[in-house]
Amino acid sequence: MPRVALIVNPFASAVDEHRIKLVEGALARTADVATHLTERRGHATEIAQLVSDDVDAIFVYSGDGGFNEVVNGLGPDAPPLGCIPGGGTSVFPRGLGISRDPVTATEQLVEAFDQRRTRRISVGRVNGRRFLFNAGLLFDAELVRRIEAQRSQAGRPGDVAFAATLLKFIAERRGRFDPVLEIDGVGRAAFVLVANADPYTFLGSIAVHVAPEATHEAGLYAIAPTRVRPRHIPQMCRYVVTGRRRPRSVLAVQDVDRLEVRCDRPLPLQADGEDLGDVTEAVFEAEREVLSVLV
Repeated sequence: MPRVALIVNPFASAVDEHRIKLVEGALARTADVATHLTERRGHATEIAQLVSDDVDAIFVYSGDGGFNEVVNGLGPDAPPLGCIPGGGTSVFPRGLGISRDPVTATEQLVEAFDQRRTRRISVGRVNGRRFLFNAGLLFDAELVRRIEAQRSQAGRPGDVAFAATLLKFIAERRGRFDPVLEIDGVGRAAFVLVANADPYTFLGSIAVHVAPEATHEAGLYAIAPTRVRPRHIPQMCRYVVTGRRRPRSVLAVQDVDRLEVRCDRPLPLQADGEDLGDVTEAVFEAEREVLSVLV
């Protein structure tokens, strides 16, 4: 009988003991299951490194942070990965067409495992840290930092709280973002959003299309507004919701293997919704077709 590992973040917002048992039961119908609960930040990476050589697949029941940690623990010959949505957003599995319901998603992934239905995808990397769907300097990284601060105080903020945080951040800047970084070979910009897939993220049920041409099999795509003024904001909002009519003030980079950015001052950096601290330089790289995922 095949052997699989189930890595669970018990602190994720859509994870509880009852659902863990249901997920384990669905997996046990097709394989021997060894369940590993994470205990701290970075623990999923350690578990993935330990188990990847001894199992036929790795299933992860978590939010996007847990998926990110596991991918950062996998080598080039790792078994296929199945991501079960356990977070409030779970961008990565949703982008692959997997159900938001953890039990339904597990059934879909078990079927894919039984039929050996996998997809070889690329991942991004920024300053050595892998990411599955997005990374950014300044704008979204600052939002990630503020949301994390709210989470530590009162649990995961909902969509209304996120929208309020976004509007407050823009209001603090009076809708103005001036050039503060240089993208080698591209030019100066106010901030950078780098996509490894489309959608870039979700706001509730709304998909955000920063780089609608991006695919999991391609290189990196990036957009970088040269500067932002209040009059630009409606145009940018329309673009990210529809994925059409990118404003002329926004620089675009498509399907590249490497992007180097130098900052005028330390700026916040995020990858897959994880705060990576402040940096003065960021090197974004594509690792093409290095990861097998169950779909």
